[in-house]
Formats: sequence, structure tokens, C-alpha cells
Amino acid sequence: MTSCYVVHEAPVRRVAIFGGTHGNELSGVFLVKHWQENGDEIQRTGLEVRPFITNPRAVKKCTRYIDCDLNRVFDPDNLGRQITEDIPYEVRRAQEINHVFGPKNSNDAYDLIFDLHNTTSNMGGTLILENSRNNFTIQMFNYIKNALAPECCPVFLIEHPNLKYATTRSIAKHPVGVEVGPQPQGVLRADILDKMRKIIKHGLDFVHIFNEGKEFPPCTIEIYKIMEKVDYPRNKNGEITAVIHPSLQDQDWQPLNNGDPIFLTVDGETINYEGDCTVYPTFVNEAAYYEKKQAFVKTVKVKLTAKGIRSSLS
Repeated sequence: MTSCYVVHEAPVRRVAIFGGTHGNELSGVFLVKHWQENGDEIQRTGLEVRPFITNPRAVKKCTRYIDCDLNRVFDPDNLGRQITEDIPYEVRRAQEINHVFGPKNSNDAYDLIFDLHNTTSNMGGTLILENSRNNFTIQMFNYIKNALAPECCPVFLIEHPNLKYATTRSIAKHPVGVEVGPQPQGVLRADILDKMRKIIKHGLDFVHIFNEGKEFPPCTIEIYKIMEKVDYPRNKNGEITAVIHPSLQDQDWQPLNNGDPIFLTVDGETINYEGDCTVYPTFVNEAAYYEKKQAFVKTVKVKLTAKGIRSSLS
């Protein structure tokens, strides 16, 4: 008999793996192109798994994007925008992707999308969670974390009342971001590639086992919840006047306390963190976020509990 703490979830039948949302993040591009040629590794019984290059023009140029960030335009305004000659390429591309894998927030949308990203920050193999109430995704993340142990696999919750991302993967019923680093833009590293590949393997294994009828009991995982973005110090012209302090560089997911160094000016002045609680910075000195005026993101460590789940067809 199924416990009252277990909910029935629809089986996951259609899965997409996105690479190249940012065209200079090469691990996802490399893996997706490989799987398009030889997809045996990602196939599971009863699953349709589709590897897909999301921003082919940016991939060809090995640049983050052509006109605007594809990973920020999957909102109702852009998805419903009228097509004109001067519409940004990524907005038009978002509408095409939404047509194929969505529509967003509809029953016809893909069940699950893995969106593969690289970061120049020392984040390791990070899973990005968009909804703190998605029992299926939290259960999947718990499974992946256990499968990768003792290797660390942080979970980053980007749910926030004021910070809206409108990500490429958000068109799926279960959106999953995979962020692996450190890796320079336009570069491939074997160790980073291997981490990303393992995350996808374990994620697909979880889906297969779930579809086969395995019941997953309630679980609790530790996650890092976004608080706010922190910009670099700037002068009146908006120019950066300090860099990430050596004590903070490469210290993603490590505790940052009041009085700890965060920035260093060219003149050698240290700027310390001022806060009333311990935070855990991430995306520290991410190259792509200079244009977004973001030096790092402050997170707090919390626990999330998911209900037990079982496939509704089992």
C-alpha cells in the first residue's frame, strides 16, 4: 500500500538535453553534438531523449549570444512578441524552441529539460533548481547527489520574489539546470566534461527507475538559496574600481562572514563583507556576468524536503 506521504506523479516520457544556450560554453555543445551522432548513451527504455543545440548561431561564432541572452527571454512578453525584421535573434529563437518543446506552462510541454552550462567560477558540478515545491526534481537531485557521493554536488535554488530568470529550460514541466566549472569560455576540459556527463547519466537513470515503478520515500536535501546579487565597486562613470579579493576567488559555496575580504582595489585597499549572517557566495567572478554588473551571488544554506513519489502508472 502506498504511504500517505507519497504522491503519484505522471511518468516522464519526453526529455530534452539542451546544449549551446550560451554558444561559448563548450561542454554542453560537445556532448549534445556527440549524442546527436551516437545517442546510445542517453537512451532509456520508454523514454524519448532528444539532444538539441539551442543557439546554433552563437555556437558557430563561439560567443555567448548574438543579440541578447537566450537564457533570459522565455517570458510571456518575448514568447508572444510579434515577429519583425528587427526582432533580436534570440527572441525569435526562443519562440521556435517554445514551439518545439512547449508551449510553456502547457500539458504539451516536454516533461523534462536538462540545460547544460559551463561557468568560469569554481562551482563544481552544480544542479540548478527553479521551484522549491517540485517533488520530482528534488527527488532527482537527491538521487544524483547520492550517486555522485563523496564528490560534492551543490544544489542552487534560483526561486526569488524579485529576481526573474525566464530560462530556456523553464518551458519544461521539470526544468533542470546543470552548471559545471571552472572552465574558461571557448575551452573544453576533460574533467569538467566528465562531471557533466555523469550528472546526465544519473539523471536519466533516475527517470528510468521512476518510470519503472520504484517508489521514492520522502527526502530532505541541503540547498543554497539565492538572496541577492552583489556588484563590483564602481566609480561615478560606472567603471569597476576593485577586483575579487584573493581570499574570495575560487571560494564558491564556502562560508563568508561579516568582516571577510571580498574586493581589492588597485591601490591595495581591502573591502570587507558587511552582513549580519553567514552567506555562501557563488558565481564568484563569473566572466559572463561582468556585463550584468554581478561580482558574485549571495546564498543561504537551507534544507528542502520533498514528498515521496511514485509513477501514476505503476
